[in-house]
Amino acid sequence: MPAQLYSLLRPAPRTHLALLTLAVLVGLSACGGGKGGPEAASASASAAKPAVQLLVSPEDILTVGQSGAVGRGTLITGAIVPEKRADVRAELGAVVQQVLKENGDAVRRGEVLVKLDEATVRDSLNAAEESLRASTLSFEQSERQLQRVKSLQAQGMVSQQAAEDAEVRRNNANSDVLAAKARVVNARQQLQRTEVRAPFDGVVVERKVSVGDTVQVGRELLKVMDPRTLRLEGRVSADQLRDLRVGQSVRYSLNGYGTQRFEGRVQRVDAVANASTRQVEVVVALVGDAPTVAGLFAEGEVLTQTEAAQGKLVLPEGTVQALGGKSVVWRLGADSTLQRVEVQVDELDARHGWWPVKAGVQAGDRLLRNPTASLSPGQSFRLGGAGAAVVKPASSVAAPAPAASAR
Repeated sequence: MPAQLYSLLRPAPRTHLALLTLAVLVGLSACGGGKGGPEAASASASAAKPAVQLLVSPEDILTVGQSGAVGRGTLITGAIVPEKRADVRAELGAVVQQVLKENGDAVRRGEVLVKLDEATVRDSLNAAEESLRASTLSFEQSERQLQRVKSLQAQGMVSQQAAEDAEVRRNNANSDVLAAKARVVNARQQLQRTEVRAPFDGVVVERKVSVGDTVQVGRELLKVMDPRTLRLEGRVSADQLRDLRVGQSVRYSLNGYGTQRFEGRVQRVDAVANASTRQVEVVVALVGDAPTVAGLFAEGEVLTQTEAAQGKLVLPEGTVQALGGKSVVWRLGADSTLQRVEVQVDELDARHGWWPVKAGVQAGDRLLRNPTASLSPGQSFRLGGAGAAVVKPASSVAAPAPAASAR
């Protein structure tokens, strides 16, 4: 057999077969590029990818209108103090025997708070009463003597001078009786002062003595206040005095109560400014759910009548996003999808951290309290239970890598 024919009939090497197979596959791919190319494969994969869903907890939902209507007015700072308060002091010098009330105890008017040693005062009372009895006996004796002298004078048996002398002795004895009575009354008053009593119904707010202490006249023993008479005593700048009126609404916050807001009304505006600070004191009567703790620092605003009547809805600073020069919020739709809503807001109130809203949302709308930049309109959500946190989108969580093929 010729060598040329033998070379044509013998099998091709494996390398040549692999190259031939690869060429056929490339050709088929080129022929079907219009329908089954990489773009179609990518679109198919995107269509199969599930939509991102957010789990929203109740803590992350803000209902518009919960913060109430606000207005901008005169800044007021001050403290919550009781109108009815008293520093109970000792009215005589003595040793403290008993302290019957502690801080926070409720007291009734006339109830004994502190007992002082009464031994010395009782001895003085006994001495005064003995002096009164002696003076009374002396007065009665001088009175009988005067009557006898007058009877003898009528009979001409004694002189006029003797009658006058008897009458002088009777008058002196009467003066001694009156003086003794005054000493008895004073001693009894001192004895009563050994029992320090509550001046009105209220609460003990500060105890300043203990058993065994020696107190002098005027020493402070306790502080008592009536918590039902709490009010805000604040100060405003004198240059804003022209905007203040009795009866204006006041909204204020308290140190220790977080973002909770309280209501009040202007009760009195002092007519004289402080000579050092040039501030005017304003007394505000508490309204509604008033605080029950005195001494707390308060800060708020006195609203004008127009601002208080109109009011505005407010949104926390973190609820509003800046997007393309516009302000937007994310509303939770009834169809369980997110809606991006453009809102019109006034100037940010940096002191309270809220945006007064002019348009875009209504009272009752449910918004995301702190939206993120990864949200998109139409994105679905579902509500979680109490205490649930917002779940990050699945795309932001790294999925586990597929297991490598054994081959």
